[in-house]
Amino acid sequence: MRRKEFSIEEEQEIITFLDKCSFGFLGTVSPDGEPRVTPLNFVYMDGCFYFHGSLAGEKMKQIKQHSSVSFTVAEEFSLIPSFFSDPELACPATSFFKSVMASGLAEPVEDLDIKGKVLQRFIEKLQPQGGYAPIDAQDSRYTGRLKAVAVVRIVPERLSAKFKFGQNLTPERFDHISGELHKRNEGRDHETAEMMRKYCPYHQE
Repeated sequence: MRRKEFSIEEEQEIITFLDKCSFGFLGTVSPDGEPRVTPLNFVYMDGCFYFHGSLAGEKMKQIKQHSSVSFTVAEEFSLIPSFFSDPELACPATSFFKSVMASGLAEPVEDLDIKGKVLQRFIEKLQPQGGYAPIDAQDSRYTGRLKAVAVVRIVPERLSAKFKFGQNLTPERFDHISGELHKRNEGRDHETAEMMRKYCPYHQE
């Protein structure tokens, strides 16, 4: 069941999240009807997801057979133990996270100029410190390599985002859990508490 209070509809919020993440999960269907999920790097450009890989491979075979795919990106911020809310019951245990889920059609990209732009975005995302010649289809050092790599575009037909940061909590429980995160101060706890204040309706100005 999807909870409305966790849904995010602001496009820029979703784009910012996807630009920050580099890893997602591609859902495909094999020729014999078996589902498959493949973890891979991605970029999000102009409303579409892109990934790259070998021209020949299992996922490319599956996409040729069934172009309908799903794609999911998720980022966990903090685990929320049950004892933050109840000293005995395990039920309140949960996690706070951001996720985006999309479904649509996958199509190979053949245009070398587009391939170059997509792979340039990849290297900018995965190697922000630079140290490489920009990827350009007109650069003879890259032309052959661009022809030899597969780039696939996923055009979303449906896209939804869920950012869960305690929006369903009462103000008292919200403040208590936020305080416990600050007190524990492990991993991304402080950042999680900031996200709670950002997305909780009664803490928004």
